[in-house]
Amino acid sequence: MTTLPPLSGLRVLDLSTLLPGPLATLLLAEAGADVIKIERPGQGDEMRAYRPKLGEASANYAVLNRGKRAYAANLKNPVERDRVLEMAAAADVVVEQFRPGVVERLGLGYQQVRAVNPGVIYCSITGYGQHGPNATRAAHDLNYLAETGLLGVVVDRGGNPPLPPTVLADIAAGTYPAVMNILLALRQRDATGEGCHLDIGMTRNLQLLAYGYFATHQGGGGWPAPGSELLTGGSPRYRVYATSDGRHVAVAALEQRFWERLAHLLELPEEYLDERGQESAVMTAIADRIGARTADYWRKAFDGEDVCSVVVATFEEAVAAGLVDIDSEDRLTGEGFDVGTLPSPVDADLRRPPGRLGYPELGPLPDGPVWRGR
Repeated sequence: MTTLPPLSGLRVLDLSTLLPGPLATLLLAEAGADVIKIERPGQGDEMRAYRPKLGEASANYAVLNRGKRAYAANLKNPVERDRVLEMAAAADVVVEQFRPGVVERLGLGYQQVRAVNPGVIYCSITGYGQHGPNATRAAHDLNYLAETGLLGVVVDRGGNPPLPPTVLADIAAGTYPAVMNILLALRQRDATGEGCHLDIGMTRNLQLLAYGYFATHQGGGGWPAPGSELLTGGSPRYRVYATSDGRHVAVAALEQRFWERLAHLLELPEEYLDERGQESAVMTAIADRIGARTADYWRKAFDGEDVCSVVVATFEEAVAAGLVDIDSEDRLTGEGFDVGTLPSPVDADLRRPPGRLGYPELGPLPDGPVWRGR
């Protein structure tokens, strides 16, 4: 028996660009929602122009927007704006990512959409939220991490904070809170019939990633010292150590049983089993031992051992080990390409069946009904 995905029949109008909003609406689409994306005439979403390409659009755009539909609309043109407003009037969810005030000036703000669609779930994703002194400032992911203190809690030997490995604010503080709150708001609407305006401010939401620093301070432990906390370089149990061939080992042997087993494999002196007060000496000893051997040696030495320590893999190695899936049943297809696409965090029992889907070509704004089944 085939069951429909849980969001089948849900209509989502996506006015966002680049990453946080489009990834949020992708996850809704993966759960069955019908997503229509409104883009600028001509170029469309800026991400379409990125490289490398899959067909006419960038690979980045393709993996974030597969299975959606896209129409071009000049929102400064009253006729086209009014057509988009008609689409919003029939939508369950509207997602936008303009700076505060911009979408209102265009005539598509929450109150303007609510006037024609009282039950709409209207989700605004911004860097600093809809209100406050920073609301209209321009910034990107790195800026949000820097201003919230997160970027500076890990530093290298020169005291410099490294670049993060991915866009943490966009995804963890933008996309995921947007999806969570949209689903909660839909559940609330089921009970009350009322829609709402969701204010997703990425800087504020980053505080969740700093839960440990917050708890430590509230418990009287002070603020984090750069590179000196348990998970930021202050403990020999949780660090990255270089191997003899220029690779690295990630050690995360926090619990005593893992730490003792690792110490045995590394032949550390028994007095190092309690490293408190001698952290620097223990770090030096581990660095010397790991630095005397190659990554392949440590990969084999850790195999089958409960030491919470692994060689830092390249993406190529992660794919070969099956930890990164680039050839999934979900396919991204189009003229000249058929490739595995971005794995979805939506559980298999809750998402649309795997298949072949393309990314949307940018079509002209239609005159008639656009929602499937209407």
